[in-house]
Amino acid sequence: MTKKQKKTLYRILFAFVLFAACLVLPVDGLARLTAFLIPYLVISWDILWKAVRNIAHGQVFDENFLMCAATIGALIIGEYPEAVAVMLFYQVGELFQNVAVSRSRQSISELMDIRPDYANIERDGQLVQVDPEEVAVGDVIVIKAGERVPLDGVILEGASALDTAALTGESLPRDVSAGDEVISGCVNLTGLLHVEVRKPFGESTVTRILDLVENSSEKKAKAEHFITKFARYYTPVVVFAALALAVIPSLLDGQWGTWVPRALNFLVVSCPCALVISIPLSFFGGLGGASKQGILVKGSNYLEALAQAKIVVFDKTGTLTQGKFSVTAVHPDGLAEEKLLELAALAEQSSTHPISRSIVAAWGGAPSQERVSQVEEVAGHGVRAEVDGCQVLAGNRKLMEREQIVITSDHDHPGTIIHVAVDGKYAGHLVIADQPKPTSAQALKELKAAGVRQTVMLTGDAQGAAQAVARELGLDQFYAQLLPADKVERVEELLRDKNPKEKLVFVGDGINDAPVLSRADIGVAMGALGSDAAIEAADIVLMDDDLLKLPVAVRIASRTLSIVRQNVVFALGVKLLVLVLSAVGRANMWAAVFADVGVSVLAILNASRMLKAK
Repeated sequence: MTKKQKKTLYRILFAFVLFAACLVLPVDGLARLTAFLIPYLVISWDILWKAVRNIAHGQVFDENFLMCAATIGALIIGEYPEAVAVMLFYQVGELFQNVAVSRSRQSISELMDIRPDYANIERDGQLVQVDPEEVAVGDVIVIKAGERVPLDGVILEGASALDTAALTGESLPRDVSAGDEVISGCVNLTGLLHVEVRKPFGESTVTRILDLVENSSEKKAKAEHFITKFARYYTPVVVFAALALAVIPSLLDGQWGTWVPRALNFLVVSCPCALVISIPLSFFGGLGGASKQGILVKGSNYLEALAQAKIVVFDKTGTLTQGKFSVTAVHPDGLAEEKLLELAALAEQSSTHPISRSIVAAWGGAPSQERVSQVEEVAGHGVRAEVDGCQVLAGNRKLMEREQIVITSDHDHPGTIIHVAVDGKYAGHLVIADQPKPTSAQALKELKAAGVRQTVMLTGDAQGAAQAVARELGLDQFYAQLLPADKVERVEELLRDKNPKEKLVFVGDGINDAPVLSRADIGVAMGALGSDAAIEAADIVLMDDDLLKLPVAVRIASRTLSIVRQNVVFALGVKLLVLVLSAVGRANMWAAVFADVGVSVLAILNASRMLKAK
């Protein structure tokens, strides 16, 4: 607990001791009132002051006014122990609330620790610590072991391991070296790094993330808006209802001593603390729990919507798949597999095309310019080169047809086919394809288990490649050979066909999928660490490249909404029951205390379960 919360606890304990002493004091009349006024003022002076201050500012109907009106009325009619007990238990409930809110804020505060305090710049041969906002783009900063990376940039010198847990929730460090990009908020674990700054502090990853988290509370869920409006009208209604309960029956039968206590009980029960506090606390706990997992949600409204997600649409490349080409099959015709791959790699070694790079990587040998001569890149077709004195062609079917090479074997494999010919004779072909991520299939299974009824993939790839990925991962539906505008059109169709109560989620890399991310009910940017476009366009940002975070986000959202519903039903149900019982004289002040403070404490404890959600 904080120092202020500890002081409140000590005050509650002190007031309780005084209250217990008053209960056993053998005094009556004015002496008894004076005795009970001491613990009453000790425990309630701040509430009395807030009520007076709010009334002076025109804010009459709040929980402070309700507590003061009920307890002062109890003192007037001689119910001294009940008056002190109501305030005592109310303060206990307030303390529970403050501690719970502090705990929920702690997860956000831990994320706030990523804000760097300084940056090291070398001046006149010495390292000087400056404010990160003073560092300009192009400056070189020095990051020592144990220090936090203050700005986004590229490593010029050094190698190290970076702790990205605060950003991604990933416990394993990431190895980096010269030429790699680094982003602000990570911790340099081992080596000394010299980094050239590529973005000013105001546009850095850490600043964007902190702005996102700090502003997330502004975008409230429907349940929060409902409770805010509910409390605004509910409180004055119950105050006037209590006044009517005290006055109207008393004027009719003259039994003021019967109806006034009932009205006071009614006031105590009517305090809406359980709803006003526990529901925002539930959403706040959900946002904090998600941020611990490296899932940034831009507002509780998106968390509420994610709980209703029934259709999830994925981009393919970089989201479901690794986004990197690799050789998946080698089919020689008259040559050994190793020889075919070697000839193709040597012919392709000078090309910077991703497919060429994947062939060289699959071969694994050392590139040799001495073995290769007369290299000619045929645009849109492939490569012609002389390798070890042999004429080698490596390219697509069009290249073979152009050179009048007869293709003698052509297996039907999903992916890009690279045909190889040696000295005018067909030698076989390689299959190049983008491989699914290791976690994609498991993530899709977990989404189904979390209640998602339909999974769809949109891609610009060929039909065969898309069909192979969809079959391997178990997707319900896929659309291939789509342009960016076609993807938006497909999402529009899915939105029209779905149930109005269902939500559609689109998951993309956040860079070239911004139009679809913004059109879906919920846009999720995948693997968007450091991507400006992703953070701007998406409603939810998965800070690393792990698709398994998506079902985690859905489960957190569903759990949050479940706890909100439980608190609404429980709090309203108990309050309505005790309100009726109070009106007909079947509930005393102690039952009223439970209906207010007891329900509040139970609702807050229930909301706090979000903080322990795994």
